[in-house]
Amino acid sequence: MTDLVYLDNASTTFPKPDCVYDVMASFYRENGVSPGRSGSDLAVAAGMMIDETRRILHKLFNNPDSDHKRLIFTSSATEATNLAIKGIACQGDHFITTEVEHNSILRPLYMLKQEGLIDYDIVPMNPETGMIDPIDIENAIKPETKMILVNHGSNVIGTIQPAEEIGQICKKHNVLYLLDASQTAGVIPVDMQKLNADIVVFAGHKSLFGPCGTGGLAVGPDVPIRSTKWGGTGIKSALRYHPDDFPQRLETGTPNILGISGLNAGVKWVLEQGIENIHNQEMKLIAQLIDGIENLEGLTLHCPGIGHDHLPVLSIAVENITPQELTTRLDVDYNVTCRSGLQCAPYLHDRIGTSPNGTLRFGVGPFNTSDHIDSAITALTNIIEEAHQRAAGAGSA
Repeated sequence: MTDLVYLDNASTTFPKPDCVYDVMASFYRENGVSPGRSGSDLAVAAGMMIDETRRILHKLFNNPDSDHKRLIFTSSATEATNLAIKGIACQGDHFITTEVEHNSILRPLYMLKQEGLIDYDIVPMNPETGMIDPIDIENAIKPETKMILVNHGSNVIGTIQPAEEIGQICKKHNVLYLLDASQTAGVIPVDMQKLNADIVVFAGHKSLFGPCGTGGLAVGPDVPIRSTKWGGTGIKSALRYHPDDFPQRLETGTPNILGISGLNAGVKWVLEQGIENIHNQEMKLIAQLIDGIENLEGLTLHCPGIGHDHLPVLSIAVENITPQELTTRLDVDYNVTCRSGLQCAPYLHDRIGTSPNGTLRFGVGPFNTSDHIDSAITALTNIIEEAHQRAAGAGSA
């Protein structure tokens, strides 16, 4: 068996830096208690770790609010988007989103519309470039528009949207702006002040190198977001109502200290390596991959790019071979791990013409090497050539 070539980092980065595994193991052994529930040294240490992680992420996103407690931890980016959408939506509100979005945004909006609470519009994407035109977003704004929700970087085709221009439009029209940075946090700068973002959603298990089960949202000042969950917070237990202070307003129950400790280590590792350095290295590998496969017979690259407006993500389709078959062959025969299907972004696939099977997606990470890319190129080349040979043989029979 050849060494594993893991190219599914757009789903979850793997492996994590050693420091993440080490910190999680040691912290949970030494301080694995409920923070804020007692005054013991163990509880205080756990609380201090969580508070430090809030501060680091608050600074990473350059939240204009001075209070780092507006950095909220959740179990995932999906929970974070649900929390934001449901905590802001009121009867009769209008929302705007795009065809680039993940189901973590599309489905909550759909369900709230089905319940008769809100309405929304979906702005189209250019299928050739994979980009959203900010003018289309501005043209969709109505008097009742409450919030605009945009995927900063596509998990399918890797395009980075013009987030700053969209933020200027939101500010001009006094509309709230949610930026889904699940794919971009830790890969490129996500600056709330520069982008005029009111809320940034992040996934801990992707390029921030935390474990699965971590995510959250950074909430800017004066964002009218309500609690959508109620319960224990460890403070003000005599109250009949849920505390309104951040972070308790949006967090309930015992926090995931094991996951947050890993996220703490992962973010520190990213900052030590340098976001720009990580991105540049990953994009070199994507360029190598594109160069190695773009001329294969019957292969289509969807919105490929190696510039500043792309992430290290590449989606392909091959004539007469389903993405699912490609993924299985790569995994079983060559030990190359990728992702096939619709990648939770159905509107995008409809737009680029890859529904219902979707695409084969490569996601490069910082622990990939040039040899990994060469292995993937060789594997994909062999599979496609074998398929052509079988087709030629069947045609001559």
